[in-house]
Amino acid sequence: MTRDKEHISNPKALLFSLCFVLMFSVMNGTMFNIAIPDIAEAFQLLPSEVSWVMTGYIMVYAIGALVYGKLTDTIALKTLITFGLIVFTIGSLIGFIAPNYLFVLVARVIQAIGGSMIPAIAFIAPIRYFPNERGKVLGIISSVMAFASGIGPIIGGTIAGLLSWQFLFLSSALIIITLPFLRKNLPDEKTEFVKLDYLGASLVAGFIVTILMAITLGQVISFGFSLVFLILVFIRMNKAANPFIPPHLFRNQPYLVTLIVSFIGVACLFGLMFSVPIMLREVYQLSTLQIGITMFPGAMSAALIGRKGGQLVDQKGSREVFLFSLLLLLVGFFIVSSTVGVPPLYLALCLIFPMMCFPLVQASGADLLANILKDRETGVGMGVFNLLNFVSGAMSGAIVGKTLDLYKPNLPINPLGLEGTGSIFSNVYLTFSLLIMIGFVIFKYFHKEEQRKAG
Repeated sequence: MTRDKEHISNPKALLFSLCFVLMFSVMNGTMFNIAIPDIAEAFQLLPSEVSWVMTGYIMVYAIGALVYGKLTDTIALKTLITFGLIVFTIGSLIGFIAPNYLFVLVARVIQAIGGSMIPAIAFIAPIRYFPNERGKVLGIISSVMAFASGIGPIIGGTIAGLLSWQFLFLSSALIIITLPFLRKNLPDEKTEFVKLDYLGASLVAGFIVTILMAITLGQVISFGFSLVFLILVFIRMNKAANPFIPPHLFRNQPYLVTLIVSFIGVACLFGLMFSVPIMLREVYQLSTLQIGITMFPGAMSAALIGRKGGQLVDQKGSREVFLFSLLLLLVGFFIVSSTVGVPPLYLALCLIFPMMCFPLVQASGADLLANILKDRETGVGMGVFNLLNFVSGAMSGAIVGKTLDLYKPNLPINPLGLEGTGSIFSNVYLTFSLLIMIGFVIFKYFHKEEQRKAG
């Protein structure tokens, strides 16, 4: 395939279009968190029933991100993005006119089938078309993801409050307006239809579905099924002539170490995003709008730091920036752990420290993997990276949620923490800080910079 930057008619327009479509995709996930109570009320649903609006979406999205990642190695991005955006828009329109809950679920699944293409392409395009500015572009992409995650609940709450939850689907459908710009600015590439390992893909999908059901719904039997699927996945990887996921990826120590430490960092960041709204409601009794305003400075800082962080990746190297971002994240979690219970204004300022690390961790981690992977493995390698990001988010949210339900300490473990109802949250963020420290040590001593991309 033709992959050089000079074959892009307008690189800035391509980057802007990618960021715009990525923002819509990320916001589509976070906006519906706000609408869950309204959907439950509209169709008289139990919490376990309405949770499938998010759970079903996450499952299909995670599988799709890996499948699209694999396809980007052989199919033109212009083809994939056209298919994905059309399917996503169809799902959005179905959701807007949905007469019952079944149609809502079908709409969310169709959205996920189309939308899961977006993160795969968003991380592949900078690697493929911006080789000399890869770090900067990955930083911009990551900052857009972080900003959209923070602003999504505010926009979702505003739309659902002023209109209704159905209009969240309609606003998501606006993503289609980016398609002409993306098609115009993406180069024409030759598509090579290679036979996929459908059995391997099905086994991977089975593992993802069962592990996410086990994590998000607390189904113990699903852990057993996920273990069976995982064993079958490894058998298939080593037996198939052209496996869905090449097994030698996981025998590459720098790749494996980067995946593990990125998983830890992203899990802690998603755990923060999940728990802060709960903390602000329980400890500070803030309204939904006030919660969004309190988190907004952190989201803005992530958006602003992304481009600068990406430039640092290009200038200083992804390994150094990755280590620095882990240290900054460690300090940020400790600061938040020490300040839970202080006035909301001060807490909002403290939240900036860990939240600004989101694009740094994502951009430097993606650039590290791009350095390690061979050209023909970039798609599937980054697909696994995206997949683990979704799994880490689901896992951290479920674990933090269970911890908040079962653990009610009176005193914080952190000697600088404040006593009271915020003790549990102080302890959670201190735990995140310790996990990041472990990740830092693993990466520092087991990731060897001299082991680089082979070609």
